[in-house]
Amino acid sequence: MSGNDPTHLYAGTARYRGNTGLVADDSVTGLFRLRLGEDRWERLGNGLPEDCEVQCVTVDPNDHATVYAGTHDGLWRSTDRGGRWARIGPDDAPVQVWAVTVHPTRPRTLFAGTSPVGIWRSDDAGATWRFAPSSVMPDRMEMGQFVNRVMRIAVDPAHPDEIYAALEVCGVIRSLDGGETWTDCSADLLAKSKQEPRYESAILTASTSEGMLDAHALCVSPADPRAVLLAVRMGLFRSEDRAETWRDLDVGRFSPITYGRDIRVSPHDPRTLYACLSTSANGPTGSILRSRDLGRSWARIDHGHEVLSTMMAVAPHPRDPAMIFGAARKGQVFGTLDGGESWRETRLPEKAGMIYALAAG
Repeated sequence: MSGNDPTHLYAGTARYRGNTGLVADDSVTGLFRLRLGEDRWERLGNGLPEDCEVQCVTVDPNDHATVYAGTHDGLWRSTDRGGRWARIGPDDAPVQVWAVTVHPTRPRTLFAGTSPVGIWRSDDAGATWRFAPSSVMPDRMEMGQFVNRVMRIAVDPAHPDEIYAALEVCGVIRSLDGGETWTDCSADLLAKSKQEPRYESAILTASTSEGMLDAHALCVSPADPRAVLLAVRMGLFRSEDRAETWRDLDVGRFSPITYGRDIRVSPHDPRTLYACLSTSANGPTGSILRSRDLGRSWARIDHGHEVLSTMMAVAPHPRDPAMIFGAARKGQVFGTLDGGESWRETRLPEKAGMIYALAAG
């Protein structure tokens, strides 16, 4: 990969938690960084815990030198592109952070989502935090060793007090007052799983509602206010009534594999969306698709390489619309500098843990 801008990629790795076991005990987890134009991934430290599991990475859209990493022990921040790190909360006690979002119109406001399910808010750039008790959602079904978690938090840019969160495996919650109070928005997802056999999926539990509640990502576009787009195990869904009801985008019309892992809005064109579709949580392949019409139609854009595991994350570049990056669970990172015409693969070190998150900045 190469480019003129001083761009860095950040890949968060952790040990796999699911019904198919963990990665090898000698795997090296943590946060890895690659400078665009180089071929060597660097494992970051200098403040991060030594045996660090990184479940989410966010580059501050207002300051690309500031990077947030959600780990098994709280939220960490670097203000020099990953050179040095400091823990900023959200609590003094160890807490697993799986999602971090910078408010799009209030740059000092941060949201952190945790496992077990809960959401914290800071209005002073992480100096202090407040927990929202109403964000706590009990596990809907017995998950065994799998603890439900907040996977993504998205703010409606046109209505900045309307905030949504995707929960794995617990559906969707919503706040209409800036994150002070939260309500469950999963009733229609549950109803679909009970009414239509195509939405039934039980892998970790005996409940056939498991697949529709297995939410991995969501987003809101400024071109489509009060509509929410959701990626779950059973595909991609859209709500036009602030997450009250959900409509299947029927992405199977455009892709033979439909397991939804990530969905993002382009920072350059609010009508353009990117999504990761795969075969399963720990499957043999995956893909990156793009929609130029807010999800009505999709086309695969990654090609010229073999994806060997679930495509976990897509990361459009915040400053260059031609740059798009993607990461597969078992260490592959892909990038295009020409809008998807050509791609190059750069792998993490051999013993790196499984990729959970990818960010560009």
